[in-house]
Amino acid sequence: MTLSKQISEHFAQAYFGGNWTDVHLKEQLADLSVQEATAKIGDLNSIASLTYHIHFFVKATLQVLEGGELYAHDKYSFDLPPVTQQAEWETFIQKIWEEAETFSNAIARLEDDQIHQVFVDRKYGSYFRNLSGIIEHTYYHLGQIVLIKKLLRSA
Repeated sequence: MTLSKQISEHFAQAYFGGNWTDVHLKEQLADLSVQEATAKIGDLNSIASLTYHIHFFVKATLQVLEGGELYAHDKYSFDLPPVTQQAEWETFIQKIWEEAETFSNAIARLEDDQIHQVFVDRKYGSYFRNLSGIIEHTYYHLGQIVLIKKLLRSA
């Protein structure tokens, strides 16, 4: 298996399952109501906000993989549009699943020599660094989502 396909698979497992942690984003969001997804506990981010934040960088990187410009400013990464209805929540996460699948496929199509090349600008490091970082970032916030969900359901 090529390195790009391994990275693609590792990313897809964080979103859709099959990883050795046995936890993934789709499973954690599947049974949430819009009320749970948008609920705030103290000063913690909501699950919906964290989900938007995770995917913000996936979407920005996908744009680059598809030949576009990089647009990923941290200050916008929590700018979740209002989600108040169950249908809005379900549409939101369905779009995320579709974009994550597209992202995974785009990674798999990279040539292995490109994985070690500069990503957009030298200051960002290589494709490998950025793609690995997205996976790490996803798992970091996935852990928060799991804990927030447990707190919400134990209250």
